[in-house]
Order: sequence, then C-alpha cells, then structure tokens
Amino acid sequence: MESKQLKWVLLTVLSLIWGSSFILIKKGLIGLTPIQLGSLRILFAGIFLLAIGFKSISKISLQQWKFIAITALFGTFIPAYLFAIAQTEIDSSVSSILNSLTPLNTLVLGSIAFGLQFKRNQIFGVIIGLFGSALLILNGAMNHPEQNYYYALLILIASLCYATNVNLIKKHLSCMAPLSITTGNFLVLLLPATLILYFTDFIEVVTIPQVQNSMLFIVILGVIGTGIANIIFFKLIQLSSPVFATSVTYLIPIVAFFWGLLDNEMLTPIQFLGAFVVLIGVYLSAKK
Repeated sequence: MESKQLKWVLLTVLSLIWGSSFILIKKGLIGLTPIQLGSLRILFAGIFLLAIGFKSISKISLQQWKFIAITALFGTFIPAYLFAIAQTEIDSSVSSILNSLTPLNTLVLGSIAFGLQFKRNQIFGVIIGLFGSALLILNGAMNHPEQNYYYALLILIASLCYATNVNLIKKHLSCMAPLSITTGNFLVLLLPATLILYFTDFIEVVTIPQVQNSMLFIVILGVIGTGIANIIFFKLIQLSSPVFATSVTYLIPIVAFFWGLLDNEMLTPIQFLGAFVVLIGVYLSAKK
C-alpha cells in the first residue's frame, strides 16, 4: 500500500481506537473504582510497552531522565486518574469532546510558558473554543441535574496536563525516539501505579466476576488504547506530518459519540452546538 493511502488508513484506525477509549473507561468503572482503573490502565500499558520497547530505554541519557519523569507525570499519570474520576459523573461522549481542547491548550501554554507566538486566527480559536466548552458544560449541568458537571473541570485539567506534556517533549526531548520516551514514561510509572493499586481494596475484590469483567476492558484500554495506539501515532507522523497526525483530534469525539449512543447517552441540541463550536475553536487554533 502506498504511503498516501496508508496514512489515511492509520488515521482512521487511530480515530477508532482513541475514540473508543472513553466508553472503555465507562465500562471499566462498573466493577472498578477510578483509582483502581487508572492504576491498572498504567500497569497494563506499561507491561506491554516494556515488552516491545525495553531495548529503547538504553538510548535515554542520565540528564534526560528528569524530563522523562516529568512528562510521565503530566502526559499519563495525572490524566489516567482524572479521566476515570470525571466519568463517574459525566458521560463518555462529553468527556471526549472536552478532551479535544488539548491542541488549543497546547497553544495557550506554549505561548505563556514556552515563548510560542500567537496568530490572530489562533486567538479567535482560543476564545471560540472556551465559549463552546462553557456552553457544553453549563447546558449539560442544566439538563442533567443527576450528574455533577463540576467533574468536567477534571477533564479540562487533564487536557492542560496533556498540553504541558507536549510542550515539554517538544522543548526538551524532541531529539529522542518516540518509543524511547513512551517506554521510559511507563517504566517510571510502574512502581507508583502498583503502590497506589496495592493500597486500595483491589486484592480483596479481584476474584469478583464483575471486577474481572471490568479488568478485561482496561486490558484493552491499556494495551490497544495506549500501547498500540502510540505506535500507530508515531508511524503516522513518519508517513505524513505532525499536523496531519494531530487531525485525529477532530475524529475522536465522533467515534466516542456513537459509542455513547449505543450506551444510551445523548447530547442536548445546545450541547451539540457547544461541541461544534469547540471543534471550530480547535481548528482555528491549530491552523498555521
């Protein structure tokens, strides 16, 4: 298959994988606590990545390990728990839409903390994206009083963590192979994730069928949604460009929304409008 065709195939596959992550979190929460889910997600992904990328760790210099640890914290550790906690109160489709603000937050943080320059259309994109997210959250809170939409703020914090991670990697680890960065990240996280899981009641409940069923969803989330997805993403960047690869951001909420429909989730018309406005804002902020 030619590179031009393959890049579209990989983009589609990546959209399906990452767009399905939110419903997997929702299913995992049926039998697991958010803390258990976040820890298991890190552990399953870490075991998989170490199995395929252990040799790449030798390429990380001693000076680079501090940035590996910091990017592990912001890029994986904190978001893994925040997404799980947030989805105890808000729908998976709403979570995916708010997550699409990551490129916008990357631009804002890059400008404030890393010296990147704004363009006029990007400023408009930031304003429009914030308006759309506010519309999505406020209308959701009004129409779903049984849900605590303050938890949507956790998704926004996770998005800021992802944005911090991207900027740190670009500034300090841009010369390193992506597989080395990712494998190093999870090597750092294996011990704290294991300790956190140990201090929950996981050992007492692991034999419960409902817990074991939820763990299957998190195995898929960790191995495919994190490990394999990262490999596909790195390959996509090699075949095309970072700009083309990050266009997956616009497709993820579509996949997540249809999974939500199958699981009896539904957005209000105003929330649809808010989601559309968010995507317009993200598009403008990412436009060169």
